[in-house]
Amino acid sequence: MSRHQKDGTQGIAVRLKKDWIENGGAYLLALAVLAYYLLFHYKPMVGAVIAFKDFSSSKGIWGSKWIGVRYFSEFFTSYYFLRLVKNTLVISLSSLIFAFPLPILFALLINEVKNDRFRKTVQTISYMPHFISMVVVCSMVRLFTDGNSFIVQILSFFGHNNLGGNLLNEKSMFVPIYVVSGIWQNLGWDCIIYIAALTSIDMQLYEAARVDGAGRFQQTLHITLPGILSTVVMLLILRIGNLMSVGHEKIILLYNERVYDTADVISSYVYRRGLVQGDWSFGTAIGLFNSVINFVLVISANALSNRLSGVGLW
Repeated sequence: MSRHQKDGTQGIAVRLKKDWIENGGAYLLALAVLAYYLLFHYKPMVGAVIAFKDFSSSKGIWGSKWIGVRYFSEFFTSYYFLRLVKNTLVISLSSLIFAFPLPILFALLINEVKNDRFRKTVQTISYMPHFISMVVVCSMVRLFTDGNSFIVQILSFFGHNNLGGNLLNEKSMFVPIYVVSGIWQNLGWDCIIYIAALTSIDMQLYEAARVDGAGRFQQTLHITLPGILSTVVMLLILRIGNLMSVGHEKIILLYNERVYDTADVISSYVYRRGLVQGDWSFGTAIGLFNSVINFVLVISANALSNRLSGVGLW
């Protein structure tokens, strides 16, 4: 090793030692977080190998027989494949189109309220549904959509007399009910990050705009929206990356066999096939396929965002 390289190595060691003395406590805290992710998020990924095995709990992961991509082929050629993918995309895209912009609009409206007491009251009321258990939320939805509920009575009053009993038994009503209930549950919570982004905008920009004669709408269009654009883009990319990940909990609590044609999604099928029927390898294969599609979506969305707007996750 040359003298120049030796001096460089010693300089790096000195800087690392100084940095450890100044920030050692923060590094120790970071190690705890790193250990959590390694143990509970990355280590379990090894179990995904059972997607390529005929898994038997008695033989374990490595003792089970290799079968290659048989379960993937079985899923792709099954009767349910197109229906599951279609339903998953319909529910995800409907939630993205209708549920994603509303927290942004709600945050903009809250930001325009000058009365602190009224603003805090509205925010508190809008946050509350997020903290209600999913089981309770779905029970409420079932009550609201029952044949004797006021919602069904109102729809019947306006001429929708062919609804039958519970709205959740109607194939055409499942997706709207799912999306609307999701908006009600998460609207207030999802707007928190946008409200935080709004507070970081320099108020002098608004003062300058008012001096130039700009109204509220022009200020929102030319100052507020560009000010939170990076936050909106990042959350949109993450949302696109989860298009194929409709959670099975709410679906299972709301659907029934009558509405499988429009309500059954990939995650609920994995639950029935993998957990209820005990077909672990098949369920893992479908879940792995789902994860790969989501990975491709988030990479593509980020690349497209960087190209069009110059804003992305990386």
